[in-house]
Amino acid sequence: MKVCGFTIVRNAIKYGYPVVESIKSILPLCDQMVVAVGNSDDGTLEVIKSIDNSKIIIVETIWDDTLKEGGRVLAVETNKALDVITDDFDWCFYIQADEVIHEKFYPVIQNEMEKRIDQHDVEGLLFNYLHFWGTYDYLGVGRAWYRREIRVIRNDKRIRSYRDAQGFRIDNKKLNVKHIDAYIYHYGWVRPPDTIKSKMRNFSSLYYTGVKLEEKLDKVTNFDYSAIDAVSIFHGTHPKVMEDLVNRLNWHVQFDERKIKFSLKDYLLFWFEKKFGYRLFEYKNYKIIP
Repeated sequence: MKVCGFTIVRNAIKYGYPVVESIKSILPLCDQMVVAVGNSDDGTLEVIKSIDNSKIIIVETIWDDTLKEGGRVLAVETNKALDVITDDFDWCFYIQADEVIHEKFYPVIQNEMEKRIDQHDVEGLLFNYLHFWGTYDYLGVGRAWYRREIRVIRNDKRIRSYRDAQGFRIDNKKLNVKHIDAYIYHYGWVRPPDTIKSKMRNFSSLYYTGVKLEEKLDKVTNFDYSAIDAVSIFHGTHPKVMEDLVNRLNWHVQFDERKIKFSLKDYLLFWFEKKFGYRLFEYKNYKIIP
């Protein structure tokens, strides 16, 4: 079995992406790793080149900033990385620049890829998510957070990154996937307040123009970590590759996990999910097969 990882990144230093940790977290599961580095102005390319690992293939790309409909440029760039992967690989392991795999899940992921390699009806593997908020001590747990995403796909060139690169489809149809007992640790919202605002401004510019963009930028100016609807305290351990970043955290955010800020409707839906383990009206860009 051969596995190739792939990811995209642009201006990781400026916007606080833990991309080095992200890449290193999946390298033990990969025979090769394609990193598509977009045109950056902060030394991102040099940072990626500094990772001392012969598995890494760097592809330099130019982002088309006019592709703003639904963040489509992100899917276009993801497909550029995906298309570099040669046909001799069985699986393609996608990771975003603010996502990290905990080493405790390596055996599960490895076993699932090996077990499904000849089950050609399985087009991808579906991962669970932990979304960290503010610092490394809190998780966002409201219904706005996606619970699952596809992160391993079969090496089939018909499979394309979908919309803003959160998922994948084949001939515009949802992939048939196996849901596995492994988690992606999403650190996209753990950055210093000023950095997160800069990142949000940049991200908004990938999706919107004109009046809509101005509206989004106004909201960014007033961003406050305490505005979240619900959090829980994280009691687990972080991946080893994150150890230095966790120890160097130099800002403070504190929440009361007993306080929630839901409308009555959202509160009832949240209660139902916690009670029965099922999310009503959940968007699913995949089809789980038995």
